[in-house]
Amino acid sequence: MMLFAAVLLAVPLLAASGPVSESHSHPTKRKLAARWYHGNDHPVHALFRRGPTDGVAYAPIGSETWSASFPSSTPDAESLPKPWVDALNIAIQGGKIPDIPESSRDPGKNPKYPTGFDPNGEQVCSSTYQCRIAGDHWDGPEGTFASSFDDGPLPDTDSLVAFLQENKVKTTHFMIGTNILQYWHQFLTAFNAGDDIAVHTYTHPYMTTLSNTDVVAQLGWTMQLIHNSTGGRVPRFFRPPYGDSDSRVRAIAKEVFALETVIWNQDTEDWSLGAGGTTIEEVGTQMDSWLSGPKSPGLVILEHEDSTDAVTCFKNAFPKIVAKGWKFVSLAQLLGNGQAYQNSNDADSEVKPEGILSGLLNTTNITMAKTLVSSSSGTPTSQPEAAAPTVGNLANSQAPTTFNSAASVWERSSSLIWIFATALGASVMTAVTLWV
Repeated sequence: MMLFAAVLLAVPLLAASGPVSESHSHPTKRKLAARWYHGNDHPVHALFRRGPTDGVAYAPIGSETWSASFPSSTPDAESLPKPWVDALNIAIQGGKIPDIPESSRDPGKNPKYPTGFDPNGEQVCSSTYQCRIAGDHWDGPEGTFASSFDDGPLPDTDSLVAFLQENKVKTTHFMIGTNILQYWHQFLTAFNAGDDIAVHTYTHPYMTTLSNTDVVAQLGWTMQLIHNSTGGRVPRFFRPPYGDSDSRVRAIAKEVFALETVIWNQDTEDWSLGAGGTTIEEVGTQMDSWLSGPKSPGLVILEHEDSTDAVTCFKNAFPKIVAKGWKFVSLAQLLGNGQAYQNSNDADSEVKPEGILSGLLNTTNITMAKTLVSSSSGTPTSQPEAAAPTVGNLANSQAPTTFNSAASVWERSSSLIWIFATALGASVMTAVTLWV
């Protein structure tokens, strides 16, 4: 009878070994956040692109949770995530960040350096003064047109992307962080079209005028915002506003965030259209000259998506790019040899979590993923807003929590094996006892 009681006891134990219920059901045998838990017709799919991601559920683009996680304007260099600051300090201590002063700038003039620091010298090597540093990108391969646009996303991004799609080509958008927050619909238009997204800083400052930590803030928050809005992709390329970089700024970009600096070899000055600068006709004449010129080096032309006129200039030039035999390629794809991001080839390829950005928001992301799972079951659970750490307080938060689904599955499987073995043994003993 005692053995029979043991068999009865095994039944509830077996039932208890299944998924734990916390007043709502959970899907089983699924990696957390590896897929959407809403149906394909759910409105959330209009806010976040379905496709390969790093396996983490990020806040839907355009939601309050998403935007509240990032600075609304110039980021505070005193409140940076600790991994960024640590990486900067390690690079400085290792002698990888040149010890040169910030530049200063008067309105309407180029940045200038203190006496004794030559902007054209090897120590400073300012790109504003056309000084080139080995490893930075200024030119494209022979015969190529490395396409990119600065300052997006903005309202005219929609028209630009539509034109590119009509002509079955793609481009690279060097985007500003605060513009992504404000014009997230246009951001999604570009990313969902398969275009490549790169860094153009958070608020478009002259980078050489900033302190080391301010440089980190401008790059890091833009990268984190792009990372969290593209399924975990880590940008690979950075273009400094106004082309203003030097040995210090590019070293911080490279050593802290593994960013590659991109400048240009021709400038349309289309940013001055309608502001007393160039005209559509003048830009057209310049483009004709460049497109009719030598094929080496390849063209890296500075263009913008900040106005209807600027986009019109590109549309007017595109047929000539094709007619003159230039190979039109997205800059990030071209310079990255087919890999536009540090951890993914493009918007449609596998994403591998890696680098200084991966894991920073895992605690928040897991909370979001749990909300998605519980919502799909029809019984939403409430999570206090203050309970989940956000990007803004990462510098003061504890180490991020990660979800080890493999370990959880193994532990549960081991428990099941033990329980089944115990139950089977008890059943056999009971049968033997009754038979005897």
